[in-house]
Amino acid sequence: MTPDQPHPTRFRAEVKVISGHPGNAVVGNHLASQDRAVSDDGALGHAISRARRRLVPFLLLMYIISFLDRANIGFAKQALETHAGISPRVYALAAGLFFLSYAAFELPSNLILHLVGARIWMARIMVTWGLVSMATMFVVGSRSFYTLRLLLGEAEAGFFPGVILYLTYWFPNRARAQIFGLFYFGAPLAFIFGGPISGLLLQMNPVGNLQNWQWMFLVEGSLAVAVGIWSYSYLDNRPADANWLPSEEKNALANALSNEENRQHSHSRSHSPAKLLPMLRDSHLLHFVLIYFFLQMSVYGVVFYLPSEVSALMHKPAGFEVGLVSAIPWICALAGAFWLPRLADALNQRRRIAALTLAIAACASFLFPLAGPRTGLIALSVAATGLIAVQPLFWTFPTNYLSDRAAAGGLAMINALGAVGGFVAPNVKVWADEHFGSQQAGLYLLALVTILNAGLIALIRTQPRTQTAPKEV
Repeated sequence: MTPDQPHPTRFRAEVKVISGHPGNAVVGNHLASQDRAVSDDGALGHAISRARRRLVPFLLLMYIISFLDRANIGFAKQALETHAGISPRVYALAAGLFFLSYAAFELPSNLILHLVGARIWMARIMVTWGLVSMATMFVVGSRSFYTLRLLLGEAEAGFFPGVILYLTYWFPNRARAQIFGLFYFGAPLAFIFGGPISGLLLQMNPVGNLQNWQWMFLVEGSLAVAVGIWSYSYLDNRPADANWLPSEEKNALANALSNEENRQHSHSRSHSPAKLLPMLRDSHLLHFVLIYFFLQMSVYGVVFYLPSEVSALMHKPAGFEVGLVSAIPWICALAGAFWLPRLADALNQRRRIAALTLAIAACASFLFPLAGPRTGLIALSVAATGLIAVQPLFWTFPTNYLSDRAAAGGLAMINALGAVGGFVAPNVKVWADEHFGSQQAGLYLLALVTILNAGLIALIRTQPRTQTAPKEV
């Protein structure tokens, strides 16, 4: 810049004061508003980054523990059969019963979180599910096993949709796919670290009067209790409550979320059945429920049986080595959950990429029962990767469709009714295996469900971001 050129800031100031002509005042106000917009955009970006660094790792830790506590019975399956007399049919029913009570208490739990805030309710959820998980060490037969799985589902109900709802309080829609992707690291991380840890606990020398499998439930349940107590002092309910956000960033984030919410309300005021019965009649919401139901069938068909399938591939009992090999598919899923949402956002093709991902996962699921150990492990890895990585993409559709006043109930309803798929999956697998007289029949049936779900995701109706906001339900 030469000495003769006016400084840009000085020029804007001079435009505002030169003469009393109204046009000059308009130009000055326009330039000032542009400055504020640029400043707000920069502050918003900083606020999103700061919130991501503080909240996502902690929420991820909570999700890791939740997944570990609901699925560690996969490692205890053989021990439960030996020491507690749990048959394959009893195991399948008990594994699925978790999701019935989970679904029944999901909606009220999420609505309570919306009323009292995440700080109190997340702490309550984690402490109670940790205590119930620890109590699983006292299983002595089918009745106690059924009861504790039902109680675990009741205690954990509302956690997952509560976190999804909580993230909508902190992150605008433009950032949610990647944030959900980071949150979904929890499932693969739970098995990457939880598999070897569970296997190691099952192989250690018994301490005191407890069997190894009892120590596994005791140690892993106590983690949930400890983190639940910690969450009460760590989490803030909304950006306005966050002392760690500078005021400028706090205002920029609050304004962005408020503007986004107002746009949704302005286009949905005449279509806003925020109560349960109108939600049950909304075709878009029911479409999301069906997709998530089938998705959970596929996921838990892998989760509950992957350790035993790996054990069969290796011809070894469940232990540390099986735990290490069982972690391989989840390492691949971790990479998929990181890269797939970024690819979908970069191409602006969330729906198509999600459908293609599920189709590939289905093909891998069909291949697995026919393959040898190495090819089978590769097929398992591809299937697990697709089923985990597609879920953060899926949740961008209902969170973009639902506005704040309907999100608490809508997200809970999707997760609650969809989670029943976790009950159906192990029981359908046992039924198919017995009905067709093959240990692979259930796996083929679950693979068929996955390919059907790819078609359902392809049928989701989406709107470009430049058009009107989606309707609220």
